[in-house]
Parts: sequence; structure tokens; C-alpha cells
Amino acid sequence: MAQVTMLKMDGTEAGTIELMDEIFGIEVNQYAVHAVVKNYLANQRQGTQSAKNRGEVRGGGRKPFRQKGTGRGRQGSTTSPNHIGGGVVFAPKPRDYRYSLPKKLRRLAMKSALSSKVEGLQIIVLDSLKMEQPRTKEMLKVLANVKAARKTLIITDIKDENVIKSTTNIPGVKTTMVGEMNVYDIVNHTSLILTQDAVNRIQEVYS
Repeated sequence: MAQVTMLKMDGTEAGTIELMDEIFGIEVNQYAVHAVVKNYLANQRQGTQSAKNRGEVRGGGRKPFRQKGTGRGRQGSTTSPNHIGGGVVFAPKPRDYRYSLPKKLRRLAMKSALSSKVEGLQIIVLDSLKMEQPRTKEMLKVLANVKAARKTLIITDIKDENVIKSTTNIPGVKTTMVGEMNVYDIVNHTSLILTQDAVNRIQEVYS
């Protein structure tokens, strides 16, 4: 098992914590990570774009000009796509972009994402993260103390409104829980901050 130094909110050391190799120390599977990130982004799409094809636009009942003698190309309707105000070729219509992936692939991608952070020394484990009240300035001090990057993902074991509200106004910083974390957020943020309880929860869920 890999050992990681735990930090306090003031940046001082608070001992070490062991991370399970089968979760935080596997060989990163780039295919699984890519597949799950692609799936996540596809599932976020609204799919509400729409345009009219030549059969749906208004007009087109009369031939715009005579067939011969004008020197122009023959035209039969103003709804043709090559006319201004005409229909759109292969017009996009509302559709559902969602699709599912196997559970084993999703679990592999999550373990790969977590392992990549450990491998890149981009993981920070705190013994605890508690805020008496929502204070952006105090959260900025904590992030500076633990030397977190500008883009940081904070994962806690339970929902803490004070922590969430303290990070809301900090650009690039996002807070989530173990039950709601996803591969996209992990790979999209440079630093990954986990509380000790969050690590224990992750190892309980994914072991």
C-alpha cells in the first residue's frame, strides 16, 4: 500500500495514511478513462437543437422564375437549401444523446483516475476539513497552506454546506461528495483534495 502524508488545514503534517493499491495504485487505463469522460459529456448534452428542413419552412408553392430563357439555373421552389430563407440540409432535430457503459468499465475508469492523481503527486489528503461558517477567505488560506493548484477538486464523505459555500466564489475550485464524484471532474482538475473520511469511504465502496 502507498503511504501518503496527511496534512492539517494549516499545512502542517498530521501523520500518514495508507492507500489501497487496488484503488489508488493500479496501472492507468487510458481507454477506460476516455470512454467514461466521453460518456459523461454526452450525457450532459441537452439535445434540444432544431432547424427546419425544406419541407417545414414557409413558402415554396410557386416556381420562383420560368424554366428557360433567364440564363439562371432552373429552380422549382424557394424552400430549396440553396435559397436564402430555404430549408437546412439534414436539419438537426431534438434527440437524446445519453448512452450507458458497463459497470466494470466505469469502476476501472474511476480507479484509473484516482491512481493517476497519486502517480502524478497531485493528491492531497487532509485529516479533516471543517468550517465554522462559510468563509471564502478562510478557504483560500487552506488551499494556499496545502499548496493546491488553481484548479482543485475537493471531495468530502458527507455534504458540508459551509465547505461548499466557502468554495462557490473561488474560480476553478469545486466541491463534491464521494457518492457524487465522477471521472471527468477528477481528470479535469489539477489537484485532488480528499479528507481522511472520504478516503476511507472510497476504499469501502470500491474495494
